[in-house]
Amino acid sequence: MTILTRLKEDLATARAHDPAARSGLEVFLVYSGLHAIWTYRLTHRLWLAGWRFPARLLSQFARFLTGIEIHPGATVGRRFFIDHGMGVVIGETAIVGDDVMLYHGVTLGGKAPRNTPPGTKRHPTLEDGVTVGAGAKILGDIVIGAWSAVGANAVVTRGAPAHSLVVGVPATARPLSQATADAARGVHDWHWMI
Repeated sequence: MTILTRLKEDLATARAHDPAARSGLEVFLVYSGLHAIWTYRLTHRLWLAGWRFPARLLSQFARFLTGIEIHPGATVGRRFFIDHGMGVVIGETAIVGDDVMLYHGVTLGGKAPRNTPPGTKRHPTLEDGVTVGAGAKILGDIVIGAWSAVGANAVVTRGAPAHSLVVGVPATARPLSQATADAARGVHDWHWMI
């Protein structure tokens, strides 16, 4: 995929998710979530190439500018969108699938005993199509199944199967209604916007 194609896809994704987006130019210039994702892609390449310190330095600079911290070691899929973004933290071993959306204040945080070796999987995995509400905390090496929704301010420490609604403190999972799941999938039909 070329850089231009990826850029168009990112802009279309933002416009599909945010009814307040008036134009591709506006999204390109002022959406801090996209700026954080674009910087992450560069820092991730540096990280994989073994340039760990420059990757961390650049990611911290992006955090300063955007209020969003995405560790360069995290794995992030396509059409990922962060709405509003301020306070989002994505840890080093987190895995984020395609078509995932996070709102502000979301933490994909680590949970591991002391003296856990570096590189040990300790952050969550969000499968394709997951939406995470504002302020939710998803902690530890758990999996949130595809096309699930995590409610605002939920504290999630246990995994959830696909098509779940995950809510509460501590969070519990229950089946997501078919209508809600279908509506979420419809947002990801972004091809018409390019």
